[in-house]
Amino acid sequence: MDPTSLIPIIIIAVVIDLLIGELPLKIHPVVLMGKCIDMFKHLKNEHPTFNTKLSGAIFTLTLVLMFSGIFILLLYVFSFNSLLLILVSAILLSTTFSINLLLSSAANVKSDLNLDIVKARKSLSYLVSRDTSQLSHENIVSAVIETLTENITDSIVSPLFYTFIFGVVGGVAYRVVNTLDAMVGYKNPENIKIGWFPAKFDDFLNYIPARITGIFVTLAALLLGLDWRNAYRIMRRDARKTPSPNSGYSMAAAAGALGIKLEKIGSYELGDELNPLIPEKIGEAIVLTKLTTALFITFASIVFGILVTTIPIFI
Repeated sequence: MDPTSLIPIIIIAVVIDLLIGELPLKIHPVVLMGKCIDMFKHLKNEHPTFNTKLSGAIFTLTLVLMFSGIFILLLYVFSFNSLLLILVSAILLSTTFSINLLLSSAANVKSDLNLDIVKARKSLSYLVSRDTSQLSHENIVSAVIETLTENITDSIVSPLFYTFIFGVVGGVAYRVVNTLDAMVGYKNPENIKIGWFPAKFDDFLNYIPARITGIFVTLAALLLGLDWRNAYRIMRRDARKTPSPNSGYSMAAAAGALGIKLEKIGSYELGDELNPLIPEKIGEAIVLTKLTTALFITFASIVFGILVTTIPIFI
C-alpha cells in the first residue's frame, strides 16, 4: 500500500467511527478476538498444562499473527482498486479504536447521574471493573473521568500511534494485545499465568503512547483555558501512583487540568481537590478528550506527512 494513502485512511476511519460507530457485533473483529480468547481460556481450564506463562505468550503471538494475517488477506483481495482499498482499509481500521463509544458512554453516565443515581451506577458498571453498587455521586464522577481519560491512550492514541508506524495492521496487532490484556491480564489465580505475557506486552506497547497522551492532554488544557500548568505538575507528581505503569499519565494530567481529585478507593488518588466532583466535570472531561484526540491526530498526520515526503524509505 502506498504510504501516502495512510492519512486519508485514518481520517476516513475516524469519520466512520464518529458518524456510524461500531460494526455489528457478529462481524466486529474485537468481538471475534474475544471469542478466540474465551476458547483458549476454556481449553486452559480443561487442560491445566496449558495454564502457563509460555502458553499465554504463544497464544498472544498466535492471535496477533492470525488477525494480522486475516487483515492483510482482506486488503490484498481489494487491492485491485485503490479507492476501494482505501475504503476497506478505513472500515477495518475503524474497528481498532473507539472514539464514539468512549465519548457517548461517558455522556450517558453523566445524563443518568443527573436523573437517577441507581441508573447511573448500572451504566457505569459496563465501563469499569470495580463494584459500582454503592458508589456516591462523587465516586461515579471520578470513575467516569478516570475511565474516559485512561482510554484516550488505550482506545484512541495507541492504536493510531501504531497505525502511523506500521499501517493498518499495526493498529490491528495492538488491538489484539490490548484485548487480551483486558480479558486475561489480571493477577488472580485464574489468569496470573496466562495473562502475564499479554499484560507485560500491553504495558510495553502503551509506554510511549501513554506519555504522549499526557502531553497532549496538557496542551489541550492550555487551548481550552484550563489549568495546564497544574495538569503538567500533577502528571509529573501522580502519574506513577497507579498500578499500571501507563494509565496514570492521561488521568493525572486531566485531574490537574480540571482541578479535581480522582480516586479509586484502595488503589490510588490523583490530583488535588480544588473543585468539587460534580457531573459538569464529566462534560469538561469529554471536551478535553475530544480536543486531545484532535490534536494528536493532527500532529501525527503532519509528522507522518513530512516523513513520507522527505525520507526515501517511506516512499
